[in-house]
Amino acid sequence: MPAETPFTYNEIVTQPAAWAEAVTVVRAQAGALKALRLADYRQLLFTGCGSTYYLALAAAALTQSLTGHIARALPASELLLYPDGAYPGAGGVSLLISVSRSGTTTETLRAVEAFRRQRRGQVITVSNYPEAPLASMGDLNLVIPAGREASVAQTRSFASMYVACVALAAVLAGDEVQLNALAGLQPVGERLLRDYAGLAQEWGADDRLDQFFFLGSGPRYGLACEASLKMKEMTLSVSEPFHFLEFRHGPMSMITPQTAVVGLLSEAARKHEEAVLHQMRELGGRILSLAESGADVAFHSGLPETARGVLYLPVLQLMAYYRAVKRGLDPDRPHNLSKVIELDL
Repeated sequence: MPAETPFTYNEIVTQPAAWAEAVTVVRAQAGALKALRLADYRQLLFTGCGSTYYLALAAAALTQSLTGHIARALPASELLLYPDGAYPGAGGVSLLISVSRSGTTTETLRAVEAFRRQRRGQVITVSNYPEAPLASMGDLNLVIPAGREASVAQTRSFASMYVACVALAAVLAGDEVQLNALAGLQPVGERLLRDYAGLAQEWGADDRLDQFFFLGSGPRYGLACEASLKMKEMTLSVSEPFHFLEFRHGPMSMITPQTAVVGLLSEAARKHEEAVLHQMRELGGRILSLAESGADVAFHSGLPETARGVLYLPVLQLMAYYRAVKRGLDPDRPHNLSKVIELDL
């Protein structure tokens, strides 16, 4: 690890402990969460900005799958600027789940304030800094201090808050099996970071690659978006996310021998997703697959598919880190970015 870029690397490799804290935090609030009657809400609405919007996409898809209730995700700016497209009409009440690493992002704070002022429902906040404004704005506030970061690009924070949202969904669904399974994430994450650090460095340091596509469907689409954003932020590389089968509808025209196609494979749709990767390989692309088994990065976690989404992240975060270092960039301080976006709204 280069001495001049300590934060990002350290935050990636220590994140499994933050996952464990996230589960503990949600368990401590389980009673209050179980008191919420999902039938009282027209929708569960997840929101965030940047990375946490992608977290919201992943969490909403998973939450609807587990609970059977409508769950959506929108950027906080959309809630603030276009509320008519976000909220149900007359008398419709929402449960807003607002996610922010810093708890100080302007769009997120203003969106929650407007939601409160307009009496649209109840609010759950998820963040990493207990002293931040957002951490006291909800009816229920989930704070994971172990996810705090010194670097700009979110890695440990994103993963910790995502695990909290998975645990939240399990509690809302009354799924104790799912909630208990999350306790098994930490040792698996630590093993993946050890076993696949070399692969992450090999792919990250490969100068032949000049563009990256991250494919994921269902709850994995939001995770693919986040993995792509890390590659873009840290390495200034061309990087885009797509749903697996959507990639055939135009984007595959970009495939060359210098293209990396990274597939976040599922169990339920694996046959169809692997067919996409096989086709991209035939077109000359380089393929990296992640899955529970039978993949370039194999989790071998033994956990339910709905519990193991966070396991896709660490190796891909490391890959972006090593590519940044190889290109002479500072992953702690990405070009043109700041840790918190504060606006005059």
